[in-house]
Amino acid sequence: MGLKYIEPIKSIVLLLLVSLSVLFTIAVWNYSPNYEPMEQVQTVDISISEKKTIDEIIKPYKMITNLKDQVLGSVDVEKMDTILNEINSWEMSELQLVSQKMNKFEIAQILRQPSQMTLYFPGEVPMLVYDNVLLVDDANIPEATFNRLVVDWSQSTQAPVVHLLSEVSGLHYKIQVTLPNKTNFLRNVIDVGQSFDEYAEIDRGNASFLAVPNDPVTIARNTYIQEEINPNKFRDALFSESNNAVRRNQVDATHEEYGDDHAFLNIDTEIKRLNYVMPAVESQEIAIPSELLLNTIDFINEHGGWTDEFRYAYMNPISRYVRFQLYVDGLPVFSDQSGTNEITETWGNGRVFKYIRPYYKLDLKIESKQNELPSGVEVAEALRESQEVDFDLIEEITPGYYMIQDVEQELIVLEPCWYYLIKDNWLRFAPEELQGGGMIGLE
Repeated sequence: MGLKYIEPIKSIVLLLLVSLSVLFTIAVWNYSPNYEPMEQVQTVDISISEKKTIDEIIKPYKMITNLKDQVLGSVDVEKMDTILNEINSWEMSELQLVSQKMNKFEIAQILRQPSQMTLYFPGEVPMLVYDNVLLVDDANIPEATFNRLVVDWSQSTQAPVVHLLSEVSGLHYKIQVTLPNKTNFLRNVIDVGQSFDEYAEIDRGNASFLAVPNDPVTIARNTYIQEEINPNKFRDALFSESNNAVRRNQVDATHEEYGDDHAFLNIDTEIKRLNYVMPAVESQEIAIPSELLLNTIDFINEHGGWTDEFRYAYMNPISRYVRFQLYVDGLPVFSDQSGTNEITETWGNGRVFKYIRPYYKLDLKIESKQNELPSGVEVAEALRESQEVDFDLIEEITPGYYMIQDVEQELIVLEPCWYYLIKDNWLRFAPEELQGGGMIGLE
């Protein structure tokens, strides 16, 4: 074949290649593969109860007013809300660090000063979280905590000063206040504070300031019908996969377990308690207090888990643990069955690692009978004289409720009792136990 045929042959081959390329392109454009339809993962939007705001969850449990020759105190919910609503309307500025390392005696010296009111919080409250409640005009609020909030009008009722104190870390901050309405301050703080019950300071040397009711305390003994919340609502809220991927196992007569490839949920059907764990997200890092508290509150808000009045009670950033305690009529509820009177969370890497809580509600109150407890002064003196208690270690003495669950009749009885706090553990005051050499520990 001569050279004169090479160029025509090249042109024909090139034309064939271009034609094939066009055909392949058209085929790709028009090809519709017969894929199986993809199953959509259901996003479950569960709201078991209502969401709550910071000021509803983080609340003081006691208020003390110090006058010149008198100590007054209260746990009354209505009076507390009146005072908090007034404080929340103030304009605050000039957040100032006064001291970084105060001891308990120095803090006690501040708390016993006249012409002031102290709000007692059960746990350390991050300033960056409570900034949602206090209107502090400061762009540089520190990552610090407090458990005592003092409203001090000793210098002037025109412009009181707010002190934030921590009996744990020894920090002391001071904030200047601008009152939008002086009359409201006089009526809603000073006048309400002067209507409190008579209290007495318990002398304990260099220990923390402690004031208790001077007279016997009358508290109702309440009986409630225990309303069960369907635990499947919590199962649906806690497992991100579709329900078909969650396996159920009947462990025994009173325990069920649900699980998927990532987490498991154990349910105690007798005492109405659930325990959720996701092992893969466990974290050993020390948490930032403000982030830890906000994350745990947001998690419960996501599924509306505030089924009764639960308040923030305790936090440990090292173990990443937060506890919210059940309150009834302004009083904390304690139980010897862990997880029946509280919601506890251990925060993991980006989400909850452990979540333990009850799945009942205090529904209908069917009985209420007034009980009279001895005065706080009598309780303090009995504890001082006991050979079983180191009185100097007692941080607080307060009335509360002891929870009794009647499993068969599905009733809950709240028995009024006195409690005292030692090293983050609440102990029920029982004179017969003190005499016999034992204590009942309740966390």
